Amino acid sequence: MTTEHLRFLKKFRRRRRMVVFLRILILFLFLLQWEICADTGVVDSFIFSSPSRIITCFLKMTEDGSVFHHIGITLYETLVSFLLVTLTSILIAILLWCFHGLSEILDPYMVVLNSLPKSALAPLLIVWLGANTTTIVVAGMSVAIFGSILNLYTSFSTIDQEKIRLIYTLHGKRRHALTKVVLPGSIPAIISNMKVNIGLCLVGVIIGEFLAARNGLGYLIIYSSQVFKLDWLLMSICILCIIAVLLYAIIGLIEKWYLKKTG
Repeated sequence: MTTEHLRFLKKFRRRRRMVVFLRILILFLFLLQWEICADTGVVDSFIFSSPSRIITCFLKMTEDGSVFHHIGITLYETLVSFLLVTLTSILIAILLWCFHGLSEILDPYMVVLNSLPKSALAPLLIVWLGANTTTIVVAGMSVAIFGSILNLYTSFSTIDQEKIRLIYTLHGKRRHALTKVVLPGSIPAIISNMKVNIGLCLVGVIIGEFLAARNGLGYLIIYSSQVFKLDWLLMSICILCIIAVLLYAIIGLIEKWYLKKTG
């Protein structure tokens, strides 16, 4: 490596460390200010709780394992809905790509369904499917699936047409164009969709748990708000934030692994 390259790498690493440090510092200062305001009475600790009370609440709920039970239920429902959204959206996008006339017919319906507030569907899903895990998983899917299909179909449609024509010139079939050009070329778009969908599925699952669950973090949030156990409520919200960050980070690692493998 040249001296300039080494200097650039050193500067880049220093900047990365500074960014991480500032992120941690902002979080620490926010939590510290929150704790001080709650202790000094600037904010009502009963309504706004405090970091120490949230940690104490979490430790108490770990003694009987109830918090891990609720976390496990929400994680299971989120991952199931996420996997179903990923597989279903890829299959439907492939179908729309293979049959262009079908995509023209269904396009306005997909746009309308994607724009529809999904929380409005949750009560209807309860009537159709009952108050069970299936309803919650479907609620999680409904938030992400239509946008995912539209994004993937757009990605499939914008693949380099010269490569597809080359496949046909070499007497390849449509399935060859799909498997050799379209799908491999759309993997970055699929991973980007996954990064968005994992968060949307978590939101949809929480919406479903608000209405149709007796377990899970969404149920814990609704229950704690009804009985004014706001430490439970804020603890559940903090846990959801951590879960969202971890799930996003896992998809990010998959993306890095793919880029490293193909790069």
